Amino acid sequence: MSVIEVNGLTFTYAGAKSPAIMDVNLEVSEGEFILIVGPSGGGKSTLCRCLNGLIPHFYEGEYKGSVTVCGLKVADTPTHILSQHIGMVFQNPQNQLFSLSVEADIAFPLENLGFPRQEIRARVDEILELLNLQHLKDRSPFELSGGQQQKVAIASVLAMRPEIILLDEPTSFLDPLSALHLFETIDYVRKKLGLTVLIVEHRVDLAAARATRVVLLSGGRVVYDGGLRNFFSEYEPHVYGVSVPRVVQLSMKVGKLVESWNTLCLSPEEFEREVRRRVRGF
Repeated sequence: MSVIEVNGLTFTYAGAKSPAIMDVNLEVSEGEFILIVGPSGGGKSTLCRCLNGLIPHFYEGEYKGSVTVCGLKVADTPTHILSQHIGMVFQNPQNQLFSLSVEADIAFPLENLGFPRQEIRARVDEILELLNLQHLKDRSPFELSGGQQQKVAIASVLAMRPEIILLDEPTSFLDPLSALHLFETIDYVRKKLGLTVLIVEHRVDLAAARATRVVLLSGGRVVYDGGLRNFFSEYEPHVYGVSVPRVVQLSMKVGKLVESWNTLCLSPEEFEREVRRRVRGF
């Protein structure tokens, strides 16, 4: 079942000479994990704003086409309604955190929408347990590490129980280990709650093993939409500023040396399994 449908979407910011995105068509099915990649200025963040309603409700400009999220026409639906279906996690978690405690930050969106106190308490407790944040609930978000802050930002979105989570470069301010842990958290909650995830991310090596599909945006247009293995083997991602994971590069090199090797591995674990399988076969 489709949870997002984008048809002929074109948007030009007020004062801009050319569209930020042009004639974008995209269909997202329930439960997908979609990686959105492309060069800087390619239209990735603009697409995110169109999906969660910031465009056209808060950004002025010329808007053409249609975006439907969970059966709701984005252009006709207030953002406070959309936020209950599609949650947004931004690049810098501090842009989303402002309360005196982790618990209060998670509760804020629910309080803002007038949820009953008992319902708020139940949801906050549920999310604290889900993301293993109970030990931090009374801490100030600004005393936490970058990775912990990003988990709290995700928790505040999950408290709304959306069907879709949209993340825009969530690991930009994180060290490699924290970024890995964040991806593990995102994948865990996706599977646990049956969420649909769209993520704009430059750390392709962390996303490749988990994503079910990749969408490449360049010059405001969708250049590629499909599987990751085909993307890395048939396209030239570096032309669009997209890095190729080292394990993918290694798979390609092995494939040139070993005639029977026709597997393009997307993670070190997958590469190890393939090597072990072949060793046992000798």
